Amino acid sequence: MEKVFETETSVAFKDFAHSPSKLRATVQAVRGQYPDKKLVACMELHTFSSLRDDFLPQYAGSMAVADTAFVYFNPEVAQRKRGKDLNPETIKEAFGGKNLTVFTDSKKLQAELRKINMENTALLLMTSGNFSGMDLKEFAEELLTEARGKR
Repeated sequence: MEKVFETETSVAFKDFAHSPSKLRATVQAVRGQYPDKKLVACMELHTFSSLRDDFLPQYAGSMAVADTAFVYFNPEVAQRKRGKDLNPETIKEAFGGKNLTVFTDSKKLQAELRKINMENTALLLMTSGNFSGMDLKEFAEELLTEARGKR
């Protein structure tokens, strides 16, 4: 896990977490370290195993302690690695939790993150990829700087 940007009130991390156990541990560790901050957790399903139907249920509850949780996957990558389409609803059911939204478009995920007031927030960007071309450090800095400017 790498701290990529920090303001007086908010912090952003990027992490290689992608397996269910690593994802759960990372989210819980950040929640424990920043108990008074809003926790926004984003993860990308990117590896072959993480996209398998029989593997997805292992993610159950892995992001439950986040205030807001987003899961992103690129349908083209999923199709190539799986040999079939992946339904966003299948992912939502596997992860569980009312706080979780699934995205298949990186630009829509970025737009949704921009809507969130990142003041007093711990932001987690977790992937073994890059959310289909996102510069994670630059994007985290943008989000947290915008929040600081809105005070």
